[in-house]
Amino acid sequence: MEKSFTLLEVAGWKDYALLDSGDGLKLERFGKYVFVRPESQAMWKRALTSEWKNADAVFISTGEESGGHWDVKRKIEERWEMRYDLDFPLTPNPSLTGRGRFLRFWAMTTPGRHLGVFPEVASHWDWFVNLINREAREERKEVNVLNLFGYTGLATLAAASAGAKVTHVDASKKSVSWARENQALSGLSDAPIRWIVDDALKFVQREARRGVKYDGIILDPPKFGRGPKGEVWEVYKSLPTLLEACRECLSDNPLFVVTTIYAVRASAIHVAQAMDDMMKGFIGKVESG
Repeated sequence: MEKSFTLLEVAGWKDYALLDSGDGLKLERFGKYVFVRPESQAMWKRALTSEWKNADAVFISTGEESGGHWDVKRKIEERWEMRYDLDFPLTPNPSLTGRGRFLRFWAMTTPGRHLGVFPEVASHWDWFVNLINREAREERKEVNVLNLFGYTGLATLAAASAGAKVTHVDASKKSVSWARENQALSGLSDAPIRWIVDDALKFVQREARRGVKYDGIILDPPKFGRGPKGEVWEVYKSLPTLLEACRECLSDNPLFVVTTIYAVRASAIHVAQAMDDMMKGFIGKVESG
């Protein structure tokens, strides 16, 4: 299978901006608020000065992946609305009349450093939205998508807005509830989405045994996590088994598989090699970035 490496960039954000980074930190705007969060890969010096002092809140890390607390400098709403404009093709799919081309969702500070959205993966949303839209429009085919570790549902809603039938899986009941609130906020309450609170690996293995097939799979696993029944997820040990199970759930001519791994030492090239192993025998190419 052909492999290539590209630099992935997101140009469509209006409600988010990376303002500066350096010295192990990043300065970001989420809607009307500015935050400072740890970023171990920012090994360079900061470009700005006074802007850092004007941040609304700073996440003070304990050194662990999610350990730490927010040092709030100014009053912040419990949650606030954000929006992302999806990069749909110019010719809309007639069957999607009434569905928006943008995502609306709630952002908030959490006990960890996260705020309900990973802005850098929006490049993936735009990419598979166009694949799904073209398949539904030109091939008149229903596209079944599986989103594992779906978090607050933005990838799920992006796929659904393009016409896909989506199964969303996350081990956190709170995250799934948050995702369903984002569904209503985005005007996608009538979209065909299954919301599942379950361990991702166990769910996919059951789907494989049942013979369920998906045309697209979205994977965004954490470095470490626990399922609803205490199942342990460790990405280096668990990912190969999960990819093998996902392969069993792919349709004969799948549209796409997207894998994003956060806060691990492995590079995109390592992940691409794992994906190449998973997709052997399928027609297509592996792109990493």
